[in-house]
Amino acid sequence: MEEAPAPEAVGGRGKLAYKFLLWFMLISLAPMGVVGWHLIGISQGVLKEESLRHQQSLAVGFAETVSNYIATFKTVLTIASRLEGFAQMDPVKQERNLNRVMQQHAAFLELSVFDAVGRETVRMGRFLQEQPQMRDFADQESFRAALDKGEYVGGLVRFQGLYPTLTISVPIFEAVGGQTVKRGVLLGRVSLNGLSQMLRQEFPEKGRSQAAVVAGDVKDNFLVAHSNPSEAFKADAHLPEEVLKVILTQAARHGGGEVELKDGSRLLGAFAEVKDTGWIVYVQQPTESAYLAATQMRAQVVRVLLWVVVITLLLSLAVAGHITQPIRVLQQAAERLTAGQFEDLPEMTLTNDEIGDLAQSFIHMSDSLKEKTGELLHAKDELTKYGRDLERRVEARTRELKAAQDELIKKERLAAIGQMASVVGHEIRNPLAVINNSIFFIKTKMTKEGILDQKVERHISIIQSEVKQANSIIDEILTYSRSKELKPEVLKLNHWIEEMLSIYPFPAHITVAKNLDARDPVVYMDPEEMKQAIRNLMGNGIEVMPQQGTVKVGTQIVDRSWVRMDVGDTGPGIPQDVLEKIFTPFYTTKARGTGLGLAVVKKVVDRHGGRVEVATEVGRGTMFSLFLPLHEPGKAPSAPAAAQASRPAPPATAPPAPAARTEPPQTVRTHARPPGA
Repeated sequence: MEEAPAPEAVGGRGKLAYKFLLWFMLISLAPMGVVGWHLIGISQGVLKEESLRHQQSLAVGFAETVSNYIATFKTVLTIASRLEGFAQMDPVKQERNLNRVMQQHAAFLELSVFDAVGRETVRMGRFLQEQPQMRDFADQESFRAALDKGEYVGGLVRFQGLYPTLTISVPIFEAVGGQTVKRGVLLGRVSLNGLSQMLRQEFPEKGRSQAAVVAGDVKDNFLVAHSNPSEAFKADAHLPEEVLKVILTQAARHGGGEVELKDGSRLLGAFAEVKDTGWIVYVQQPTESAYLAATQMRAQVVRVLLWVVVITLLLSLAVAGHITQPIRVLQQAAERLTAGQFEDLPEMTLTNDEIGDLAQSFIHMSDSLKEKTGELLHAKDELTKYGRDLERRVEARTRELKAAQDELIKKERLAAIGQMASVVGHEIRNPLAVINNSIFFIKTKMTKEGILDQKVERHISIIQSEVKQANSIIDEILTYSRSKELKPEVLKLNHWIEEMLSIYPFPAHITVAKNLDARDPVVYMDPEEMKQAIRNLMGNGIEVMPQQGTVKVGTQIVDRSWVRMDVGDTGPGIPQDVLEKIFTPFYTTKARGTGLGLAVVKKVVDRHGGRVEVATEVGRGTMFSLFLPLHEPGKAPSAPAAAQASRPAPPATAPPAPAARTEPPQTVRTHARPPGA
């Protein structure tokens, strides 16, 4: 066998080389080492003082920066409170001015206006719901302090549990008769992430100099900012307790010194108090970095002593080399056996001594271990093979059981829906018709007698709307649960769509975009059932576009057997976690609804032998594509299900994604309390 390079000497006799090395080093290196160590100690003391002075100046400077940072946003709020509309508490003008403030200052996460009694009248934010609930701050310190003291700075919290934010509030004044009257309070929540970014620019190197801004006491401190922003964004962000005890218990406004952490590492730290806030700016540097010059000096001393060390090593290793060599070879062979390498073991010399006996025993052990390992590997391969076969059988059986269970549940639900539909059609619809007729009679009677005021008319309209909603729910349930026979007709699809769109009650804020295939596809379908499906899709699209939007309707002949009918919108799109469930009966994300609208669409298309596909993009819209069989000219019409059996499957092409749009500028959702609310 080829002899490999010998590793470091081990074993009892191998340590003899280290004994020789130790004595030679004590004799030759001790005096020089003592002198070098003394010089290094002197340099460390000087560097420590210089580093502390530098860190203190950095801490004081950034404390002023933090104070100016807070003062800047306080000044912005003060100037904003003097703008037009604030003294008169005009919500419309306040919203316009606050929107401009938020666009100019990205650090503002939320702005609110409170009247003189603490009621919130205007609230704006970057992450608010569409209609946030107005709040009462009469008992809040941020409101009372702004009115009594002229300003409030405090209320440190973590936005979304991570990002530090600060609350600042200022009073709103109005000059009346030469006097200043307080009309309310302007409150803003400011993100403090900018402080972390400024610290990061000042201290970019991780693991060396670091800085932080902290507020609170030793047990309950709040990490406001950190040169490593990820540290400040933790839910339980805080500085080490040893550091806090030093910087938060000092009476001086600034200072510094050496701090020892629990893990034994030592730091040079300096602190400075931020004016008028009680916050502390803390700057630290590992002693290794502070003593870098001393370390370099130590390296010079080590290089001077290197030649002596080399000579010492050579002398000691020359004496013990012939003793440790066989042991090094044996150690390498043992390491290869540990790694499972039974071949190409290094050649071992069988000397006539204890080391030779040990080598002989090692060779017998390696042969036995090789044989046993081969048997274990063969057994492992067999077990793995049987395990994989068992897993495949279990997975196949599990899929079969799940499919059978899903089918059984679906049949039970449909049976229950059918029973409920018969009861609903008889027991609820007739009373609703009576209510509707009675309301119509009351409205007509009161109109003729001239006693119908606006409030009564509004409530009558509400009753009629709710009756219409109830009838719509009944229609959806009956449509989904009943399996009436299809009444298909041969229709020109474009003409049928044009007629349906002409009578559909589109709201004024909705635009209809048509893109119909000029080849005018002909289909064989039930016009009433398909009309219900298309109206469901358009109704869903209109509901998700309450302000403004476009309903897209189009047709396209895919090939000689299939036509695709598209119905889309430019709404907010469907989230991925909801997309997989939209065709599930009774699943809905609306506050009101049965969850059967899209289930009806899928059922109708399936009954016509087609397929439904969905393409959606969050923030851009959704497109539903209905694939239907084309009617072949000259061929007698047949039932859609039968036609499906005689033609190829619909093409597996994804429907067209919603058209790309230019992204609008960032907007802020607002909600104002009506005057006098």
